[in-house]
Amino acid sequence: MIGTIVFYVSIFFVIWWTVLFVVLPLGVQSHHEAGIEVPGGGDPGSPVDPKLKKKFLTTTWISLGLTFLVWVVLFFHLVNAPAPQV
Repeated sequence: MIGTIVFYVSIFFVIWWTVLFVVLPLGVQSHHEAGIEVPGGGDPGSPVDPKLKKKFLTTTWISLGLTFLVWVVLFFHLVNAPAPQV
């Protein structure tokens, strides 16, 4: 077997954080863009509704797909990569 579960979990988390930074700004509208007064003197660039739960779920699904792609590439030796040392 190529790698261990720890290897693939660590790959998943690296991919997850990278994808999160891609997904976070999608569909965000700031208070300034919406023309809404910021309550409590907050930053006008803060998002009105960041939809974090939806973004975390989207990030997770994309990351699972990309981690599966990494597994396929390593399992079928599509790239000459050394197996991780245990």
